[in-house]
Amino acid sequence: MTNKIKTVIWDMGGVFLRSENWTPRRELASQYGLTLESIHDLVFNSVSGKLATLGKIEEEAHWNDIGGQLGISSETLRQFRELFWAGDGLDYELTDYIRKLKPNYTTALLSNAWTNARQVLTYSKPCIDAFHVAVFSCEVGLAKPDPTIYNLVLRLCSTKPEEAIFVDDFVENIEAANALGIHGILFKNAKQAMADVRDLLNGSGAN
Repeated sequence: MTNKIKTVIWDMGGVFLRSENWTPRRELASQYGLTLESIHDLVFNSVSGKLATLGKIEEEAHWNDIGGQLGISSETLRQFRELFWAGDGLDYELTDYIRKLKPNYTTALLSNAWTNARQVLTYSKPCIDAFHVAVFSCEVGLAKPDPTIYNLVLRLCSTKPEEAIFVDDFVENIEAANALGIHGILFKNAKQAMADVRDLLNGSGAN
């Protein structure tokens, strides 16, 4: 089978940057009388969270809105933010794998993210160098699963849909990619994702 894959596109949150220790977030939810699901909704799916994802407001404005909803001081909000992210970490093995793909394939990042995402991946969790192209929703005013953002990253990579792989941890984002003809891989864990990418690159998993 001929290998036609030219580009491998990766999501960020929940893929190579993800929560490995859920204890801090559970403790935070309990402290505020929330469930883990409701604290996620507050941070990621609230009105201000969605505005931040599209770059319509700065990340700081989003956090200030959360603080207002919880009725807490700026210092308590700072502690809230620190504890919320305390269990998250960068998967070094996975990012090293992406770097190893870079000489032979175009590697791209496609993330629904807030305005400081590029800075985080450049400084505090450095891995932006693993990608030829990085598209953040907040910078382009588009978010997955909107087909327009997939077409944008394909255009930036000079890649046709059938020449691309996309790895993401949300089913709806994979379904949107598949609908365009991109080879979608649903991320469950790093070992599985790397194996599935290898299968497609070797031609055994391609349709």
